[in-house]
Amino acid sequence: MGGKSHHMAKKTCFVIQGFGKKQDYQTGRTLDLDASYEVIKEAVIDAGLECIRADEIKHSGTIDQPMFEQILGADLVIADLSTYNVNAAYELGVRHALRPLCTIIVAETGFKYPFDFSHIAMRTYEHMGGDIGRREAKRFHDDLRQAIDAIVAAQKTDSPVYTFIPDLRNPMRGPAGAAAVTAMAETVRAAASADEMSLKTMTDQAKAAIARSDFIMAKGLLLALHQMVPTKNDITQMLALATYKSKQPSPEAALVEARGYLETLDPAGSHNTETLGLWGAVHKRMWDLSSDAKDLDEAVRGYERGFQLKQDYYNGINLAFLLNLRARQSVKSAPAEAIADWVLASRVRRRVVEICQAELKALPTVSDGMTSEEQTDLRNRKYWILATLREAAVGLGDPASEDWKGQAADTKPAKWMIDSTDEQIARLQTLLAEPPMKALGVA
Repeated sequence: MGGKSHHMAKKTCFVIQGFGKKQDYQTGRTLDLDASYEVIKEAVIDAGLECIRADEIKHSGTIDQPMFEQILGADLVIADLSTYNVNAAYELGVRHALRPLCTIIVAETGFKYPFDFSHIAMRTYEHMGGDIGRREAKRFHDDLRQAIDAIVAAQKTDSPVYTFIPDLRNPMRGPAGAAAVTAMAETVRAAASADEMSLKTMTDQAKAAIARSDFIMAKGLLLALHQMVPTKNDITQMLALATYKSKQPSPEAALVEARGYLETLDPAGSHNTETLGLWGAVHKRMWDLSSDAKDLDEAVRGYERGFQLKQDYYNGINLAFLLNLRARQSVKSAPAEAIADWVLASRVRRRVVEICQAELKALPTVSDGMTSEEQTDLRNRKYWILATLREAAVGLGDPASEDWKGQAADTKPAKWMIDSTDEQIARLQTLLAEPPMKALGVA
């Protein structure tokens, strides 16, 4: 047939990987990813494939379209997740969604899985920091070369998307295929412009990700939004929340990063109760990890100021818990302050009970006219009010806590909600077992 080559086109491999020297935030080391790429590329070429990485793509304008073309069209993709590269993880996800097979995941041995990769094969290599040792380079080259040969020949599904949804059909490119890729690139570019539509869409997506506890996805979206509108307080607040909830690259690092975002909102002088509640939450968790009295004091200040301003049950119940906790910590060094904190905790709880009962009375009932999302939101709100009443009752020694526990369970909450409440109450009961007055021998 005229116009066709008599030679079969060589298969291609696209390597998803960062460029140059990058810091691995999980280990603190700096890895030269270009050195890793040299070994990967040599193995790919030795297996008879053409190899390309994003920085080798010749293009005009943004990289989005040719990058998505490679992710979709390459016969093989190798994704290197070393240094906890969020971009690489995202592009790997796109590949798994678009193609059912021929994807290899590699990472440096220091990589700690951020989510469940137990069912996905991952090949590791050891990096010396500035380079890969000769012996390790040969071992990794040979292992990767064998994997490429086997995976390209087998043509078996390795995408978890297509594995767990076996009747899913991978996308087929029709006459409008090129236009579809262009549209995808345009969507990515649109997210970089601060028009109201893109802001609303990305904000809604971030809220949805938080609602389903996908904090890594939420953080990625909110980081982009924060760059677009760095002075929009609600975006900064959500970014701080998603950051510390993600616990990545480590719980400690996530909390420090979240605190940095909140510091831009002037928590010391702020009247914004959302900022103050988050400031308290971050320092409460920092205390749990560090046992640093400064973190505990900051947590108390955040919740205390938020409760004074808003008179809400969330700030109140957390303030009461932390006052009990601080009392236990200071009973020997400052006994008078310990007793004052203990008494104040009970006063706060009594006020929290009043607030919760008023909230419960004003809460509408679930009706058929509501959407499923509205019904779920209403049930969740009711659960947290009842769970707070239960915790307050435990703190006050009120036997009604069991009634509140039963009513809370009747709202059919998610397991994580029950676990969160049970954990907090268990900690509270441990504190209550040794009040400062008992430790000081006061009747």
